Amino acid sequence: MGVVYYANYLVWFEVGRTDLLRNAGWSYREMEAEGYMLPVVEVQCVYRQPARYDDDLEVRTSGLLVSPVRVEFLYEIVRLEDQAVLATGRTIHASLDRESRPRRLPERVRAALQA
Repeated sequence: MGVVYYANYLVWFEVGRTDLLRNAGWSYREMEAEGYMLPVVEVQCVYRQPARYDDDLEVRTSGLLVSPVRVEFLYEIVRLEDQAVLATGRTIHASLDRESRPRRLPERVRAALQA
């Protein structure tokens, strides 16, 4: 059909989220080494226009603290050629320790998400 498979948008959300956290000074590798896990507990994606093969896309991601142990990320998938928003979405994550118990996010991460 010449369009990108719908589940790829969720992969792009993950790339955007990973980059946002890394740019805030907290890589996924560091997060897991410090005993934090951020499993997805809710996801939503609204498809507005199809992405086509060879489109240059940008994932615009922002994050906000919902509670001391929950974080929400918002996403826009934008085609660079015409700045069309192809999809929007959100994910909500719980902050857990290695035993799957709720764990408060580190202060530096909370501050970055509240900024």
